[in-house]
Amino acid sequence: MTSLKKYRILPFVTVIAVTLFFGCESNFKEVQKINFSEFVPNGDADKINLKYTDSGRIKAILVSPKMLEFSNVDFPFTEFPKGIDVTLYDNKAKKTFIKSDYAVSYRVTNIIDLKGNVKITAQDGQTLETEQLYFDQKNDWFFTEKNFKFTDPKGVSNGQGIDFSKDFKIINSQKIMGEVATAE
Repeated sequence: MTSLKKYRILPFVTVIAVTLFFGCESNFKEVQKINFSEFVPNGDADKINLKYTDSGRIKAILVSPKMLEFSNVDFPFTEFPKGIDVTLYDNKAKKTFIKSDYAVSYRVTNIIDLKGNVKITAQDGQTLETEQLYFDQKNDWFFTEKNFKFTDPKGVSNGQGIDFSKDFKIINSQKIMGEVATAE
């Protein structure tokens, strides 16, 4: 007789357990939605032309069709999803031009990540082309681990991994690949 009672109670307990399980699942999804915050920019600008000055001198001009500001996140950054066109000026007004298809600037580290058809041209004709390049704003230093093409009046060199000062006065390449072509 006790065996018979066990079999009558088991289906009842199973129905209650299944009901509680499915009933809690919908509440769990609601709780997940409450804790979810959308990743949206708190600033959005179109067609920007920003001039950075220091002590009355223009140090940089940044032009971009789109800028998104994410200063409301734990690791704040500014994104340029449609690329940038930057002109840097040294103390003697010598220019360095930078172009890329995409860029993101991280406020905490002062690092700018340039991606897609990155091209840097110094006023004296030196040019570096790569797919990704980082710029350390604090130290005025560029670096990449990607393949690059460097052109100057002496010729063209291709390699992988390079770092250099923004005025191209100091250049450290990690690996030169192929022959160095010289200008005639």
